[in-house]
Amino acid sequence: MSNDSKVAEVNGIKLGYRIVGAGAPLVLLHGGFGTVEMFGPNVELLAAGRQVIGVDLQSHGRSPAADRPMTFETMADDVAELIRSLGLPRAAIMGFSLGGGVALRTGIQHPDVVERLVLVSTVFKREGWFPEMRAGMDAMGPETAAFMKRTPLFTAYEHVAPNVEDWPVLVQQVSEAMKIDYDWSAAVAGLTMPTMLVVGDADGMPPSHAVEFFGLLGGGQMDAGWDRSGMTRHRLAILPGVTHYDINVVPALSGAAIPFLDGA
Repeated sequence: MSNDSKVAEVNGIKLGYRIVGAGAPLVLLHGGFGTVEMFGPNVELLAAGRQVIGVDLQSHGRSPAADRPMTFETMADDVAELIRSLGLPRAAIMGFSLGGGVALRTGIQHPDVVERLVLVSTVFKREGWFPEMRAGMDAMGPETAAFMKRTPLFTAYEHVAPNVEDWPVLVQQVSEAMKIDYDWSAAVAGLTMPTMLVVGDADGMPPSHAVEFFGLLGGGQMDAGWDRSGMTRHRLAILPGVTHYDINVVPALSGAAIPFLDGA
C-alpha cells in the first residue's frame, strides 16, 4: 500500500496531503484543528478499496500556516483546485465536521469535480449545532491556543506540522471561521451528486437536523416500494452510541460509507 506525504500549491497557499491505497479517488477532510490521522483506523479501512487522498486543510497539520482568513468557501476552492491539479476528472469527497462543511461547499461551488459526497457530523446551517456547541465555538479565541496544547489535537499537529510555532495561527483562524453564521439550505436543495449523511445519535447536532438535511436533498419523502423505485440516490446513517468526539474513529463510519462509495 502506497503511503505518501506531499505538498501542493493551490490558490496561493500550500496544502499538505497524504495518499494511501489505490483505486477510485476519495478526498478525506478532517475536522477542526485536526489532520488526516484524525480518522484513525478508518483511513486504512477506506484505503482497502480506493485511493484515499487525505488533505490537511488550510493552516492545519502538514499545510504551512496561510496568511488569509479561513472560510468554508475558500477551503472548498482549495480542495477543488487540488483535485484538478492531481489530474483527476472527479473524486468522491468525505468530510467530518469542519471538513464536512468544506466538502459540502465543494459540492455546491464545484460540482464538476465531485463524484459523490459523504458528510460526517455536518450541519447545513450554523444553527443546526446544539446551543452548547455554538457557545463553545463563540468562546474560542487566541487564548484557546495555550489550553489546546494539552490536547491530543496539538500532539497530532506537532508530529506533522512544518512549523509547530504556527499553532496559535491555526487556532485563531479556526476560531474566527467557527463564528461565521451561515445557512446553505437553498444550495443543498440544488445538489446534483449522490450525498450520504452520517451522524451519531449523540452527536453535536440533534438527529432531527440530519433528517431535515436528508429531506432537503430529497431523501425520506416517500415509501421506496418493493422495487425501490421511490428511493433517491442519497443516504442517511445514524450510528448508535456514537458522539461527535468518536464518530471519526469508529469503524462503523467506514462500514456505513463504503457501500455508498462503491455505488451501492
